[in-house]
Amino acid sequence: MTVIGSTLDTASEAYLAAAESTDAKLAEIDVELQKALAGGGPKAVERHRKRGKLTARERIELLVDEDSPFLELCTLAAWGSDFPVGANVVTGIGVIEGVECMIVANDPTSRGGASNPWTIKKSFRINEIAQQNRLPVVSLVESGGADLPTQKEVFIPGGRMFRDLTRASAAGIPTVALVFGNSTAGGAYIPGMSDHVVMIKEKSKVFLGGPPLVKMATGEESDDESLGGAEMHARTSGLADYFAQDEHDAIRIGRNIVKRLNWRKQGPSPRAEVIEPLYDAEELAGIVPVDLKVPFDPREVVARIVDGSDFDEFKPLYGSSLVTGWAELNGYPVGILANARGVLFSEEAQKATQFIQLANRANTPLIFLHNTTGYMVGKEYEQGGIIKHGAMMINAVSNSTVPHISILMGASYGAGHYGMCGRAYDPRFLFAWPSAKSAVMGPAQLAGVVSIVARGSAEAKGLPYDEEADKGMRAMVEAQIEAESLPMFLSGRVFDDGIIDPRDTRTVLGMCLSAIATAPIEGTENFGVFRM
Repeated sequence: MTVIGSTLDTASEAYLAAAESTDAKLAEIDVELQKALAGGGPKAVERHRKRGKLTARERIELLVDEDSPFLELCTLAAWGSDFPVGANVVTGIGVIEGVECMIVANDPTSRGGASNPWTIKKSFRINEIAQQNRLPVVSLVESGGADLPTQKEVFIPGGRMFRDLTRASAAGIPTVALVFGNSTAGGAYIPGMSDHVVMIKEKSKVFLGGPPLVKMATGEESDDESLGGAEMHARTSGLADYFAQDEHDAIRIGRNIVKRLNWRKQGPSPRAEVIEPLYDAEELAGIVPVDLKVPFDPREVVARIVDGSDFDEFKPLYGSSLVTGWAELNGYPVGILANARGVLFSEEAQKATQFIQLANRANTPLIFLHNTTGYMVGKEYEQGGIIKHGAMMINAVSNSTVPHISILMGASYGAGHYGMCGRAYDPRFLFAWPSAKSAVMGPAQLAGVVSIVARGSAEAKGLPYDEEADKGMRAMVEAQIEAESLPMFLSGRVFDDGIIDPRDTRTVLGMCLSAIATAPIEGTENFGVFRM
């Protein structure tokens, strides 16, 4: 039998403490999520409604199929910066007329939907996901253009947004723009470079330069409607393909456009009959210990996310700090790599390398469940070839062409983060649990290294070492690294695609696997040179 037998004690003190910690962290995160949901705040939203307009999220809700899920992505972008949480844009994957699409909606209640540096970074990530997974892109446009005070960080890199739209079109990925309000200056190129454009009577305004700029540049007197109104673009310039009467009509037309795309998935279909896990997803809240130095069995996680809790483990007796095996999730076949005791040794690296090669032979997506402190260090392990074995694993991850999805559950430190397909290794999706931490190493270890180097430098110069100053320095460095390794900090910088409740992991992974199957899933045999 390959069904996992759970030994999780949900009545234990450790489990209850971990579950309580998870819920406390989720409550903190929810406070920040509410800021993104609130947009520009009650006054801005009220002013927006008085103009007869829907909010960005209301537009999305009407656009997607009734009662279908919407997987919002990068919700906390810009957290910890000087800009609003969410970066003035709502993004995610939703189903429109049965087609999974990437939806990008400017939030005009938040600073007019202007693009700031974090809007740009978030948009780049969203376009990357759309292109990798061949998801049609539907843009709900209403933006004042660039955030002018930060134009030096927006203007030059921001052109990539328009490049991405044209490249998507060239790759046969449909792009649709529904223009709800202003789309000015560079923003005019979003409808200009989309395959299908809908504009709304007396609402849409699309021009490279508005009346004030035209007056300054040419001396010409003009008004919004004659310069860039929907009717002008529908009748005269030809930029508008469809002329909608109001926002609801524009959304109706947008749904019809997607309906007529004749879009077909190119990846495998899931098994028709999906068997739920044998164990309760609620129990995922208490699996990761409060202290990440305490190991836990990732099979307990696997048992609560895969179909029927059925997991065919690969090499269970070899390299036991890394659990590898085959399963199905929401009917899709997957390979899973999950850290068991944090440290990766040579055996784990070699096991992972072979497993990744097998997944590519079988055209099977891979899921990486992170809880690693990195590759083992020390004289014995260096002499045993930990560098070349770790390099083999990273080589395999780097060159693997089947889709990867990463979930940061606990620690994700050092080169272990790389070997387990961290952000730099282009996983199709990467999410974090509230318990996760990621940095070059643990805070205490990093502070200790800094202390040892400083002490050695003082000794080399023949100077006395200030122990009190060292104590303060270590505390300061630990606090800094602790803060910078937390999920909200990393999510704010778009180093993940969102922080998720552990109990939602199966649902999120299922939605991701479905989106991934929009594109072909093909492995490779080309992994470059492995050092043996």
